[in-house]
Amino acid sequence: MRGNGLWAQLPRPPGGRDARIMLFAQGVDRTGTGVWAAASVLYFTYVCGMDAGRLGLLLGVGAVAGIVGSPLAGRAAERFSVRGLLIGCHLLRVATMALLLVVQDFTALLASVALTCLAERGAKTLEMLFATRVAGERRATYQALFRSVANGGTAVGTGFAAIGLAVGTTTAYRALIVANALSYVLAAVLIRRTAEPAGRGLVAAPSAAPVEAEEAPGAVSSPWRDRGYLLFVLLDLPMCLDDSVLNVGLPLWLIHHTDAPHAVVPAFLTLNTVLVVVLQLRVSGWAERPGGATRAVGWYGVILLAGCLLIALSTGGGPLTASLALLAAAALVTLAELMRSVSSWELAVALAPPRARASYLGVAGMSQSVQKSVGPMLLTGVVMAAGPAGWLALGAASTGLAALQRRASLRRLAALAATPAAAPVAAVPVG
Repeated sequence: MRGNGLWAQLPRPPGGRDARIMLFAQGVDRTGTGVWAAASVLYFTYVCGMDAGRLGLLLGVGAVAGIVGSPLAGRAAERFSVRGLLIGCHLLRVATMALLLVVQDFTALLASVALTCLAERGAKTLEMLFATRVAGERRATYQALFRSVANGGTAVGTGFAAIGLAVGTTTAYRALIVANALSYVLAAVLIRRTAEPAGRGLVAAPSAAPVEAEEAPGAVSSPWRDRGYLLFVLLDLPMCLDDSVLNVGLPLWLIHHTDAPHAVVPAFLTLNTVLVVVLQLRVSGWAERPGGATRAVGWYGVILLAGCLLIALSTGGGPLTASLALLAAAALVTLAELMRSVSSWELAVALAPPRARASYLGVAGMSQSVQKSVGPMLLTGVVMAAGPAGWLALGAASTGLAALQRRASLRRLAALAATPAAAPVAAVPVG
């Protein structure tokens, strides 16, 4: 894998035909999502006539619904077909997009956005459950391919949205909504062509089945009662802040605290997209399996600290110096994101009991949704309010939390390896 590039891997991903179809479906889905992400705020503002207060409430409720979607999907995946649930999520999103076209009432719009976000987060969790089953131990490679495809799809969708936004008419906005809905329809059709991965409720390579069969029936099956796993999830929440740093922190810091030209802001997203496509596969090869994932956790904190240091230093120079410092910071934050994207999912799988991994991964999948709800407020209300010192504090805190998560994960992995299959997961020590 390590000697092959993205284009060599895409035609033959881990998991074969079904994984290839799923990657295509995910690319289509993210293209539509990119269209809606670029147009949604403007649509609600100019077409629906919402003020800032109502728009904030709308987005906040959607974010909370997204948090709920991940554990619900994980729990449902232990009882129903992942493939069927995923198709259902896409069709629900089609219905909510169609509802946007025919209603203007705020309560109805609130319900539509909440259901859209719930289905979107649930779909993302189900996609990774599906992929982890079909890809087995090569799940890190699949994750790298998926992130490259997703970034490419989002970029294409944003480009399509730019055309509609340039037209700026109500009809153009509605056309973007229809385009997004059609992407969900096509994704559902593609997923229907795949086969359901074996092992309902299980997330493991087929070769792992004998081990799973030996697991004690009395082992803890609820992640909400597994303190060791919940510690991992809680530590993973702040480890997702790189997303808010890139999309919220860097643009606002550039505008309000540096002399860099505003034209640099779009370059952050462009640089991020390019680096993800170019480097994700290499990083996944270096950080695959639990040992590599714990190594990536440690590097995450160090790299994010370096990025925060550059952001803090960007206030002291002229336009060119500030621009270069912030672009370098964006590159470092992206590299930290690559480390986190591999380590979070790999450890979420490795630290969960095999026979309850679907529900466990549903809980772990909440990290991104919580971060999207809390991260922007934390950055604007605490970090940026404190000035350069706030960025240094954020970098230092991220480094310390990463070290703590690495240590806790290593201890849990060692305990899992040493504990007989009959031992309850709750007895696994963490620290």
